[in-house]
Amino acid sequence: MIEIAFAKSALPAADALVLLVEEGSGRNGATGEAWAAADDATGGAISRALLAGEFKGKKGSTTTILGPGAGLSRVVAVGLGKLDELTPVLAEEAGGYAVAALGREAAAAIATSGLSPMLAAHVAFGAALRSYRFGRYRTREKPDEKPRLAKLTVLAAEPDQVAAAWVPLHAATEGAFLARDLVSEPANVLYPAELAERCKALESLGLTVEVLGPEELEKLGFGALLGVAQGSAHEPRLVVLQWKGAEAGPPLAFVGKGVTFDSGGISIKPAAGMEDMKWDMAGAAAVIGLMATLARRKAWVNAVGLVGLVENMPSGTAQRPGDVVKTYSGQTVEVVNTDAEGRLVLADVLWYCQQRFDPRFMIDLATLTGAMIVSLGHDFAGFFSNDDALAAQLVAAGEVTGERLWRMPMGEAYDKLIKSDIADMKNVAGRPAGAITAAQFLSRFVNGKPWAHLDIAGTAWASKDAPTVPKGATAFGVRLLDQFVAKHLEG
Repeated sequence: MIEIAFAKSALPAADALVLLVEEGSGRNGATGEAWAAADDATGGAISRALLAGEFKGKKGSTTTILGPGAGLSRVVAVGLGKLDELTPVLAEEAGGYAVAALGREAAAAIATSGLSPMLAAHVAFGAALRSYRFGRYRTREKPDEKPRLAKLTVLAAEPDQVAAAWVPLHAATEGAFLARDLVSEPANVLYPAELAERCKALESLGLTVEVLGPEELEKLGFGALLGVAQGSAHEPRLVVLQWKGAEAGPPLAFVGKGVTFDSGGISIKPAAGMEDMKWDMAGAAAVIGLMATLARRKAWVNAVGLVGLVENMPSGTAQRPGDVVKTYSGQTVEVVNTDAEGRLVLADVLWYCQQRFDPRFMIDLATLTGAMIVSLGHDFAGFFSNDDALAAQLVAAGEVTGERLWRMPMGEAYDKLIKSDIADMKNVAGRPAGAITAAQFLSRFVNGKPWAHLDIAGTAWASKDAPTVPKGATAFGVRLLDQFVAKHLEG
């Protein structure tokens, strides 16, 4: 992560300067001491360049002025749009656009004195999020291909207040980067046992981490989860992460699907695009990133995160279509399609969670169905819930963070579609309403607890750069759920 620093508004001695420009106001829209000082020091070169380029400060627009003088290597102007319409998400996007436009600069300052301390901190948040890069396996990059930006100084009228507002956002950045790293890792490196070990390392943050191996899972009766794992040479794990930040009270519970690679099993997927299935554990990664975030910022809640970790592979020992498994709940499932494995993993973990912890609610995250991508594309995650209040709070948190949710229907008619001829239920019901019937399946393992299921199949990975999310793993859910906890459950 780039270093974020804070300083009083003034002209930086050198390097690059980012100016945030409000649409249609004043001296080309930019405000504050740093802007005025920079324009005066360059003899008005900045304002002349913006005027000549007809830069209007429209939301998301940028322009770059190279070598304007006064020791500045470049000035980047970023449009904010109308200041009275500026939200935290739009402020974050401005920070992200700034980082993308800074090019090969090693250090830069960004002038925010026209913004509130909270919005200025969100500019820094967006800049940090956009700076992410997973480069662990790049061994032959040329120096000019590597990113150089190492430090961004936020210039503000009240830098101490901005720094204070940045503290919880810094924790969320670290949590998101952890989730992005985990999702980006190849499956030959990050298999269930290795991911469990990386969770154990988070004990340094104050989390309590418990790892259950195949023997413990068999004794407990995790027949559905073990059925998915039985075709792989990599044995499964269940990881339980606990954060105890409150004196008493039932915990908040977050459950993640952690299929570290999904070949589809005997119902094998097509070869084209199968390499993407390393990120079928993005739900688990989001839960891990969230728990790390809560611990880093010492959230005033008790929370538990449970991630079921398996690899779904075809082999002579693999689960077959038509097999019947007995879940931890005692209910039986006819496995019609071995590529509908995530719901089997979650079935056991959800029941175990509510039996062991009796939480206030359960929220699960999973890259569960391609049907969700067909329904909503890549801009919203679909979600399902049996509790209207919980659903409303999640939608609101998504609007604040930009990780947006769309509630999908459930009902008895959909539930009837998973009726099996030989077991209590079957794990798929055909193509129609595929995401809904998957949620109906999970609802049978909730046992009346307030619950929400987030199907993040379309939002876990980005195929192109976005303002605060470079191409690749998105960590969708970390910021959303951190905001949800902070807004509705702390204090």
